[in-house]
Amino acid sequence: MAWQTYRTNQRKGRPPSQDELTSCILNKTPGCQPYTVLSFNGATHGRTLGVLACSHNRWNVKLDSPIMDWPVVEFPLIKYPYDQHAQVNRFEENKTLEEVEKQVWTYNKNEKPVTAIIVEPIQGEGGDRRASAAFYAQLQQICKQNGALFIVDEVQTGVGGTGKFWAHEHWQLNEPPDIVTFAKKMLQGGFYYKDEIRCMEAGRIYNTWNGDPGKLVSLEAVIDVIKENDLLSQVQQVGKKLLFGMMEIQEQFSQILHSARGQGTFCAIDVVDQETRDAIIQRLRNVGILVGAGGTSTIRLRPALILDEDHVDLFCQTLTNVLKTFH
Repeated sequence: MAWQTYRTNQRKGRPPSQDELTSCILNKTPGCQPYTVLSFNGATHGRTLGVLACSHNRWNVKLDSPIMDWPVVEFPLIKYPYDQHAQVNRFEENKTLEEVEKQVWTYNKNEKPVTAIIVEPIQGEGGDRRASAAFYAQLQQICKQNGALFIVDEVQTGVGGTGKFWAHEHWQLNEPPDIVTFAKKMLQGGFYYKDEIRCMEAGRIYNTWNGDPGKLVSLEAVIDVIKENDLLSQVQQVGKKLLFGMMEIQEQFSQILHSARGQGTFCAIDVVDQETRDAIIQRLRNVGILVGAGGTSTIRLRPALILDEDHVDLFCQTLTNVLKTFH
């Protein structure tokens, strides 16, 4: 959709030429153009060819795959808690934004136009890394200045885990992203977008299930439960207790843990090394608590929206008991 929108804007209302219609069948110009999408190191956006070119996290996902020459920028090296390192973090964000502008300019100059920038609100697979709301707002402005679409990947962060239905709501943007992708808690994969970038020709956006109306019935029930039980408010409240508990634990075990962080119950903490991280995860699993791994040495928490304060107490006590076994 990003490429189609970019080319449609270039045509300024004209229909595709006959040369475009015939050449695209053979993967040739002018029907197929060398368009690009800018993404960030540490990101995970999927495994089909286009989004695989935007994923930069695990070698086992990409090895031996034909990948397009698309721009990749280092995600800001943020220190947590953000506010306690605000000056350093702003410097890192500005450095990244400058590199984004440089890469967009370079690829556009080399006739490989950047048609979109794609970003996760929180890099889940990449170690639960996130930047400030101002950073993402500036990314959106760079897109607007260059005629590119701003794509927000909410596959992991969507549907309430951060305390908002969509994590990008925390950014309080002046206008919505151009495209938002979703899956997981939405019970199906898909995306929504601004009306003005809708494809006019039939069949350009299509799949086997055509929206999968059966799954939509289930999704409607999920959304009703979230609303009826005010689960977003619960996630916000319980998330504060969870993060506070993790910060207390990291203070007690500072030789093992650091950098507790989170939005809502979408929380994470870093471990001194990968070997210790993996051992903690295994020992927690052995006593009935499931947590995930991310990045190099991050433990990430992805509880259900119904997590309550009693669950947090149980988790924090169990984690404390596990960490004591490392003394």
